[in-house]
Amino acid sequence: MDLTQYVEPTIAFIRANEVWAIPIVFLLAFAESLAFLSLLVPSTVFLVAIGGLLGASGINFWQVWVAAGLGGTLGYAISYWVGLYFKDSIHKIWPFTRYPQMIPKGQRFFDRYGVFGVFLGHFFGPVRAVIPVVAGMYAMRQLPFQIANVSSAFLWAAGVLAPTTFGAKWYFGT
Repeated sequence: MDLTQYVEPTIAFIRANEVWAIPIVFLLAFAESLAFLSLLVPSTVFLVAIGGLLGASGINFWQVWVAAGLGGTLGYAISYWVGLYFKDSIHKIWPFTRYPQMIPKGQRFFDRYGVFGVFLGHFFGPVRAVIPVVAGMYAMRQLPFQIANVSSAFLWAAGVLAPTTFGAKWYFGT
């Protein structure tokens, strides 16, 4: 199933119903950052397009940015708790049953970068889905995990939304 076919209708819906921009962006960022949904939902494509819509329509960027940051933070936090809870049996859960190389790849990345790896994970698609799970499996302390999670989620949200938002503002002169 190719979900990219839903980008245009989603953008059209938000254009017609601006009040839905905040919850939709929250859910898209959550899906992009949750270990299991990030493999199914191409949220980055949606978010970049929504960023352009924000700039062209005058929807408040800052509220949408906060929603994206919170969605990204929550997705990573839940992924961490899944790894913490399922630790040794995580390899028996989809998508890790279908893609068994994800866990060792994530472990190598985490071993190499530690808490900075959690920060970097939001920005790199190949490890985004597994880094918070591995951090949970390793029982990484909650405070360093959440500091890296929150700061990188909000920076990631700005990086996804801001270029097209402010590019559209410049282009359309809004």
